[in-house]
Parts: sequence; C-alpha cells; structure tokens
Amino acid sequence: MATSYKTIAQAHLTTTSDTDILTVGSSKEIIVSTLIVANISSSATTFNIAIRQDGVTLADKHYIAKEVPIAANDSTTLTLGIALEATDVVTCTAGAGNALSFNLFGAEIDV
Repeated sequence: MATSYKTIAQAHLTTTSDTDILTVGSSKEIIVSTLIVANISSSATTFNIAIRQDGVTLADKHYIAKEVPIAANDSTTLTLGIALEATDVVTCTAGAGNALSFNLFGAEIDV
C-alpha cells in the first residue's frame, strides 16, 4: 500500500449549485487532513461542505458544514482527519458564484 501526501483536490466554484470537488477513485482511500475555503471576492458569503459515502444522493445527514459565514477576502481552515473510501464524494456549495475556492490536502492510499 503506497501512500502519497499531496493536494487532493482544488476547485473554484463559479456557481451556487452543489458541486462535487472530489470523487475517490477505485482502489484508493483518502485521508483529508485539511480543507481550506478561501473567499476571493470583496463580499461576504457562506459555504456548505458535505461528505457523501458511496456517492449517495445528497441529504441533510451528509453536511459537515452548513451555511458557514466567510468574510470578504478571508479564508477558513478546517483540520479534519476524514477517512474516505472509493466512490465517496466531497460536495461543496458557495453562497455566491465566483467567490470561493476550496483546497483539500491529505494522504492518498493505494489499496
């Protein structure tokens, strides 16, 4: 089992729709150590983050952050330690289009 420590995913959300920023590939496991949300706009907004096991349809139980406020030109760093398996999905939502960037860092494990 090889482990790579790296940037797992990066996304700039241009819409306010739910956006999958990571789907764990087959024969992989991922440990998300840190997730950084950056508001690159001059207006405050909010964000959502959900973890969907096996890519199931998004439901209230999947949210780890919901309608979290983020100030203009600011960032929020979450230290998580979330274990993900193949086909698990990280879904994010921005309260305003073209405002937020999401960066996930951690370990990718070949299984």
